[in-house]
Amino acid sequence: MTQPVIEMAAVSKRFGALTALDGVSLTLHEGEVLGLMGHNGAGKSTSMKLILGLIRPTEGELRVFGHDPSGAEANALRQRLGYLPENVQFYEQLSGVEVLRYFARLKRRDPRGVDALLERVGLTHAMHRRVKTYSKGMRQRLGLAQALLGEPRLMLLDEPTVGLDPMATRDFYTMVDELRGKGVSVILCSHVLPGVERHIDRAAILGQGRMLAAGSIDELREAADLPLLVRVRTRQSEAALSQQLQAFGVTVTPGAADRFTLAVPARAKVAVLRTLMAEAAIEDLDLEPPTLESLYAHFDATLHAGAPAARDAVRGALPTRREEANA
Repeated sequence: MTQPVIEMAAVSKRFGALTALDGVSLTLHEGEVLGLMGHNGAGKSTSMKLILGLIRPTEGELRVFGHDPSGAEANALRQRLGYLPENVQFYEQLSGVEVLRYFARLKRRDPRGVDALLERVGLTHAMHRRVKTYSKGMRQRLGLAQALLGEPRLMLLDEPTVGLDPMATRDFYTMVDELRGKGVSVILCSHVLPGVERHIDRAAILGQGRMLAAGSIDELREAADLPLLVRVRTRQSEAALSQQLQAFGVTVTPGAADRFTLAVPARAKVAVLRTLMAEAAIEDLDLEPPTLESLYAHFDATLHAGAPAARDAVRGALPTRREEANA
């Protein structure tokens, strides 16, 4: 296997009495997209600044493309990085194309290529307008274009879909998929979890500066052992359905009319599905494995309040009767 793009080994970062990062280990390989999740203060921004070489670890070892990002190779490394901060800021009096040409010169890239980048992020129509007239979403697109300057091999994207409408968000994730296909490595920080999991290879969940969990979605599901949700439409009564599935540890939540949501333990998934498929009264069913959002809630709740709170968070994800009726 080739050398990892990023290697963090037991990295800690302290600011006086504050421990922003506490013994975090993480790797990122070529062409891999990592979702970095966590509340404000979890350590995401500190991790980004360390990778960018803006700050140094207090303890542990960090390598980016095999080098210390704040060492002698720092300038050369930054030529291979693209960074989109959460709150992008530009010179308000410049036009979009002027901003991008300015950053191209700073990055020692040919400014004649910026028109194609602006077209790529959907800003051709506004390229000659002053940035002060841009909406939040347009500024975000300009920030993404700036991050793509020079065809970087590592992209650090902090809340990249903030301010983007659904179509622009879809286009953004299409671009992430294209970057991965070209072997570009991506770290994607986001609070907007629905829709993210289809576009990442692994997720890393931070809490209070510590790594709570890391792995593929399947690995996180196995570690969390959360129930699978099965939504069924059946002519059976709630009592009959509950009695039939009681031995498997299934929780039945009634919804609108003849619809029910079943919380099925992972270990009983196959047996429960066989039982349901053999029942003539079942008219329809849908399966929903634990989402990235529910996995995040589980590990975060485990950190803050212990395992019982995590189970409560999962139960809270089940729809109420009113929510089912409005679905």
